[in-house]
Amino acid sequence: MGSERQERMKALGARLRGLRAEAGLTGAVLAQRAGVGQPTVSKVENGRMVPSFDVLDRLSSALGLDDLSAREVRDLLVAVEAAADTGLASGDDGIPGVVLDDAVRAARLVRSFQCVVLPGMLQSAEYARHVFQSAPDSTPEVVGRAVAARVERQSALYEPGRESVFVLTEAVLRTWPGSPALMLAQLDRLLAVESLSSVRLGVIPWRRAVPVLPRHGFTVCDQQAVVLESFAGEQLLADPAEVAAYEEMFGAFEQAAIFGGEVRDLLLRVMKEFRDLGDTATQ
Repeated sequence: MGSERQERMKALGARLRGLRAEAGLTGAVLAQRAGVGQPTVSKVENGRMVPSFDVLDRLSSALGLDDLSAREVRDLLVAVEAAADTGLASGDDGIPGVVLDDAVRAARLVRSFQCVVLPGMLQSAEYARHVFQSAPDSTPEVVGRAVAARVERQSALYEPGRESVFVLTEAVLRTWPGSPALMLAQLDRLLAVESLSSVRLGVIPWRRAVPVLPRHGFTVCDQQAVVLESFAGEQLLADPAEVAAYEEMFGAFEQAAIFGGEVRDLLLRVMKEFRDLGDTATQ
């Protein structure tokens, strides 16, 4: 991130931390009242995460801010967004993933389209390990911490008041790291997540043409930001016009996808193929 953006993030965080102290609340209590994770409060206050406007409004409400103070912190967030650069950002550990996970963790509505790699919120620990190991200059210690953080953030899937919609191409299910056994465990997790009332899991099967030729995956967090992923890190887009364009694109992919029983049948077929592949490898 650019230095101007970092300074504005720190200013927003310091102001929120001061307001929390004035209200006599701990970070844990504020998080509970606002309906966000405690790590989100900590990262925002320390200038390591940019909250969505929805999250900021919930924090302001939980703090009992008057109109003047609420407008002040919103103006600080506007200033952060105005200073947004187009560079790629990594998380606290210097590898991609943490910025994305924090943005998703803070959102109430998450819509993610992926054409190669599974969304972070759906990854098993071993699958995530391979994702983080592919990052430049990764180390076992950093990868271990990143995997643990990713798994912890996945608890957001089970929290009431949240909605998650994931659309994958069938290629995602067939692009696999590690071993067939790893993918069997991963696909079993997808079956479990698909059964959640707060989650919709769709797949665009290979027999259907895609409405737009995808060049990369993306995740829309609420209606405030879009996160793009690459080997080097994440790019956060907050321009309303760009967010709206990605929302429209996601809608097109969602319309082309299958859901429900059709997805479960597809997952079971792919699992059988991996099981057969594993049996062949041991012969």
